[in-house]
Amino acid sequence: MSESQITKKALALSIKKLMETIPLAKISIRQIADNCGVNRQTFYYHFKDKFDLVNWIYYTEAIENLAGGTNYAHWTDAMYKTLTYLVNNKSFYTNALNTPGQNAFDGYLFKETYDLIMGVVNDISSGIKVSTTDKSFIADFYTHAFVGITVQWIKNSMKESPKIMVDKLNDVVEGSMLGALTRYTISSL
Repeated sequence: MSESQITKKALALSIKKLMETIPLAKISIRQIADNCGVNRQTFYYHFKDKFDLVNWIYYTEAIENLAGGTNYAHWTDAMYKTLTYLVNNKSFYTNALNTPGQNAFDGYLFKETYDLIMGVVNDISSGIKVSTTDKSFIADFYTHAFVGITVQWIKNSMKESPKIMVDKLNDVVEGSMLGALTRYTISSL
């Protein structure tokens, strides 16, 4: 791992630790830097502000858990890994989502979840003639539902376990996505 990556990870760990007790809006760059033993200039060498650091954490940590779930047989595994990661970083994500202003977590989650869902849509629709536009609409619909449910779950203190959440999501998706795709089937006249 490069020295730059080691420093970024140290800064990420620092802000996560601070966010266990301090709202993101009240954390200063100096606190982040001092907490991990670097100077402010080192912070600015890697990130433009604390929101840039928070976004880097979203991108490098949360989203990597969704990888590998782009087919129907494995999407629940990817969602479970992601929700478990969120629980393990509960203070950080709860604090970040409750901070007004620059907050891109739902945007990152939407983009990556959309890719996962589109993979599932493509997997389920193999052998069914459905237009790309209709597949995109169905993927958008399910992505908005998943991201909305996940964000609400975080804001409500993650009361249900990741397993319960994935089981509930699976109960909704089971058969409904295939039904939607079938209703959008292009007739071959």
